[in-house]
Amino acid sequence: MERLKSAVPADLRRAVGESTAADLPSTTSRLLAFLQELPLFHQVIGELTDPDLALCRKDKGRAAELKGKGNECFSKKQFEQALGFYSQALRYSPIGSDGTDASLMATLYVNRASTMHKLGLLEECRRDCDRAISVSSNYAKAWYRRGMVNASLKNYSSAIHDLEVALGMEVTSSRKSNIEQELKLILEKHKNVNEIETSSSDHMEAGLPHAEQQCNVSLECISTPNKGRGMTSPNDISPASLIHTEDPLAVIIMKSCRDTHCHYCFSEAPADVVFCPSCTIPIYCSQRCQEKAVGQISWSENTCLESKNIVADIAKLSVTSARCKTPGSKQFAEHRHECGGAHWAAVFPADIILAGRIISRYIEKQLLAGKRTTISGPNLDLVHHYDQDTPASKFETHIYAAVLFLCLRSYYKSGVSWTEDSLSQLVLLICQIKVNSIAIVHIKSMDGGKTSTDNKGFSGSSGAVMCSVEQVRVAQAIYMSGSFFNHSCQPNIHAYFHSRTLVLRSTGYIKAGTPIELSYGPQAGEMDLPERQKSLRENYCFSCGCSSCSVLSLSDLVMNSFRCPQSNCLGAVSELIYHRSKDNFVHDISKADDDMVKAGKLFFKSDTVLNIDPGFCMSCRSQIDLSSAVAMSDEATSKINRLKDLPALDSVPEVLIANALQCLEQIEKLKHPYSKALAQAQDTIAEAFAKIGDQEQARKHCKASIKILEKLYHPRHIIIAHELIKLVSIELSLGDGASAAAAFARADAIFSLYYGPDVKRILPYVDVLRRTVSERSTGSC
Repeated sequence: MERLKSAVPADLRRAVGESTAADLPSTTSRLLAFLQELPLFHQVIGELTDPDLALCRKDKGRAAELKGKGNECFSKKQFEQALGFYSQALRYSPIGSDGTDASLMATLYVNRASTMHKLGLLEECRRDCDRAISVSSNYAKAWYRRGMVNASLKNYSSAIHDLEVALGMEVTSSRKSNIEQELKLILEKHKNVNEIETSSSDHMEAGLPHAEQQCNVSLECISTPNKGRGMTSPNDISPASLIHTEDPLAVIIMKSCRDTHCHYCFSEAPADVVFCPSCTIPIYCSQRCQEKAVGQISWSENTCLESKNIVADIAKLSVTSARCKTPGSKQFAEHRHECGGAHWAAVFPADIILAGRIISRYIEKQLLAGKRTTISGPNLDLVHHYDQDTPASKFETHIYAAVLFLCLRSYYKSGVSWTEDSLSQLVLLICQIKVNSIAIVHIKSMDGGKTSTDNKGFSGSSGAVMCSVEQVRVAQAIYMSGSFFNHSCQPNIHAYFHSRTLVLRSTGYIKAGTPIELSYGPQAGEMDLPERQKSLRENYCFSCGCSSCSVLSLSDLVMNSFRCPQSNCLGAVSELIYHRSKDNFVHDISKADDDMVKAGKLFFKSDTVLNIDPGFCMSCRSQIDLSSAVAMSDEATSKINRLKDLPALDSVPEVLIANALQCLEQIEKLKHPYSKALAQAQDTIAEAFAKIGDQEQARKHCKASIKILEKLYHPRHIIIAHELIKLVSIELSLGDGASAAAAFARADAIFSLYYGPDVKRILPYVDVLRRTVSERSTGSC
């Protein structure tokens, strides 16, 4: 792409960079006319669309080669390596609609199943056996292997049935004899053991449909001052109410997750991953997700698409109907148009892939209906900021739009006709996607999740886990109705995801007519006001005017501030220039709590214009050496952060812990008592003490971190709940069941507010902790 960009003449590049949205028909026509005469441009299009150059095509020879490497590793008892080779062989293994090459695929499934049996992955082994049997039902080895894994799972009735089937199919006398011996042993075990049959499930929990599809909240799309279109409700909304659920119009997995997560539900891929039947790129956690991705349920048959705009009719639908799913609706393979030539997702940014998938979805819908499609230019009826884009960004969008345009035209050929403004509308579509796409985030437990929690059980003072989580950005998506919700730095709804489904839930009481707003990323307590405004301008091209940004908050004053040099003053000393005028921030002291007044008294003394310079206390005007304080604080923080990379248990040198505690003392002397840096330092040291088994110290520092975070956010913020779970794990390790129960009750109430009944699915380890806390608190009575 860089060579293509550099080939465009400077005058044309300048014209594109200086263009407005009204100029697009002219600039796109000029650019396309130039590119059409450029051999390099056609070479790029050929590399992306020519099936003979396809990097993602199936390859039987490659599959056989990888199978041989897997067999070699298996014979050497290198089972982890063998598993990898068999999976890659399955990636490349072709299978025709007539069942050709089914033998190779069935063999690979059985070989991988045998490997997973050796590695103790019994459920995964059984699922691969199921797949082998579905591909080749008369394959004796598949029945035999499933019988053996069922025996390992103590499903003796099923094991006996499978081995009897294998025995009837087997033709060699030696194998028959082996099956008969195994069958005899299992029959004996069956007599002496009361078995509990377990069923084999070919889908992951994350891929299941959302359990709560209906909600009674009525939503209205309205125009709001300074924010344009937004969402509200004519009725009061109770806390923890389900506001909205919606599947994406288009979605693409992030590059960082491409080889580790399911391309449909975005859960972490298991060992028995399955692949796209037509290409080698996507991976899926189950057959269920694979089938959904390549041609089943999604776009409602009831969605009318008679208009020339791709989703003009969707915009006319009520928000309620956008939440509905219609049984029996159709879907095309969302990546099929990308399966010629180079892998598009490796070449194009996510925004371009989403644009291509939206257009393809519309075209496929029309073609399914037997209509010849005319693309006059897709318009999602969403805001864009083309005119505010930088010249470089405008030029890049033009280039990608032109390449995507030609690629789609090449794929659909005579089935689709394009109008003169198609390319200019495609540029606007990409700009709409840039500012309206939503990151799909999944929660990942950093302590190993349920298995780790069950195994360690918080029984000892060392080796216990300190429960922590991180948010993993797994995909990027466009949600039509979800895009209508505006941003607030103190949102009143919480967004989370079931697989690819967006779920919005109220986090407090919302009065009728109040804007219903979520966070686009920055929140009060997470970033201070200047950081939030900078982030929103760079990513969404607007300055936030929400209540948290127009009224002074404690977190904005203190989170990045230093301590006043006067020991009896709680005033904040900032690196920034704080400005207060009649139209900026709150002046009424009755609206400020005690901590706010103590941190910034000067803000409440008069209605005159006031500038507070860097290095001066906002309460008493005492001054510190700011440059020295910043340098010492940064150095101390850096030393503490080294603890994050330390291994667990006794291998942590005591001198490092001692140095970290000295650094913490220095930060406490320098930073404001409610600063974010101090909270993070306390949390890091708490985790370090948990690693070496000093749970009393871990508890002390964990509580200190929570106390600060409650000032920066509020006591019922989701951040507090996650920190409380860390505290619960520490107190369980100390055997303090009563304290653990009290902390867990607080966390559970917050999780229920943010996730409702979905807590078990979003945070499965919380349910494990619930049982452990119940057992320990009962035992301590």
